[in-house]
Amino acid sequence: MTQYDIIIVGGGAAGFFAAINCAEQNPNLKVAILERGKEGLQKVKVSGGGRCNVTHAEFIPSELVQNYPRGEKELLGPFHQFMTGDTIQWFEDRDVALKIEDDGRMFPVSNSSQTIIDCFLSEAKKHQVDILYNHALKSLSPIENQWLLETSQGDFFTEKVLMATGSNPKIWKLLENLGHTISQPVPSLFTFDIKDKRIAGIPGVVALDVEVKVLGTNLYSEGPLLITHVGMSAPAILKLSAFGAIELAKRNYNFQIEINFIKQSYDDCFEHLKALKQDLAKKLVLKSAQFELPKRLWQKLVLASHVNDDVRWADLNKSQLEALASQLTKAIFQVTGKSTFKEEFVTAGGVNLKEVNFKTFESKHHNNLYFAGEILNIDAITGGFNFQNAWSGAYIAACNMSK
Repeated sequence: MTQYDIIIVGGGAAGFFAAINCAEQNPNLKVAILERGKEGLQKVKVSGGGRCNVTHAEFIPSELVQNYPRGEKELLGPFHQFMTGDTIQWFEDRDVALKIEDDGRMFPVSNSSQTIIDCFLSEAKKHQVDILYNHALKSLSPIENQWLLETSQGDFFTEKVLMATGSNPKIWKLLENLGHTISQPVPSLFTFDIKDKRIAGIPGVVALDVEVKVLGTNLYSEGPLLITHVGMSAPAILKLSAFGAIELAKRNYNFQIEINFIKQSYDDCFEHLKALKQDLAKKLVLKSAQFELPKRLWQKLVLASHVNDDVRWADLNKSQLEALASQLTKAIFQVTGKSTFKEEFVTAGGVNLKEVNFKTFESKHHNNLYFAGEILNIDAITGGFNFQNAWSGAYIAACNMSK
């Protein structure tokens, strides 16, 4: 039977960050990470296309929390304790410089997730954290002010335990047995499958700024939209998938969206088109893309408005103008399914947030049981926000566990 002061279950981003900070803040503690795989930090490795999107350049807590469909209210206090600036400083103090990209995402200057992994492994070694791979947790039981952890490779006793196992149904089951409630996990961050002749044959086309609504709900988002081989993606769609994760799962990923490709009202668009009918009288409608729309998308929307490829602006009749204004400002598409968004797969669901003290990230049901990262019912849109939740929770938990 091996004894530790603190055991972290899960060798991912939150687990390593917590273990290192525990050991650094109190060097007298014996700290271990139990990881079920043969290596850890796998999500760190693939995040951001292998570059690791460490955090996001948003420095105001009340604005940062708006990127969390689940966890917005709960994270406000923690972000006042450990925030984006603290993350940047933590890595810079360990010679890992970060850079900000145009969209606010932050990556290591090296453009390689290996830099982050090397930093964690070297800090863990420096602070004598034991990393035990191939240790799958079988059971977790409180026994006389201690925790007994039974694993695939032997049993461990510890005074304090932090669960940082991400979206792991087996671990959620163990926590249910300890009296915790688990919010039903559903996918978040996915792209929409759409079969429609208006987007067929033009994958790779990007509309830079659109508005998207899910009909029959309050779900709404705006931003860039990418047409793919199977439907639509990019931030406008991914934000909807995150904020609508539960609602869209209920609809079995079958629903309608309405897109305003030009962010103008129907009436303004109609007036604009009427003016173009005069100004561009002799030009072919199909060949003169407007509203800064990509040519190939413009042509698809024109053809969908029953305007043939040989029609000039002067020859457009009222019903064609109305149809084109509709396609531009309120085009309806049928979504028939979802596709996972690359490797940024995120799950909505996890430990019920009412059962956690967010001043310490400790369980309200059991003393000395802590949580950090995606094991909680917290998730964010894409852009480094899920990692920031992991860093903040792990750091605050570490400060409390190392006392």
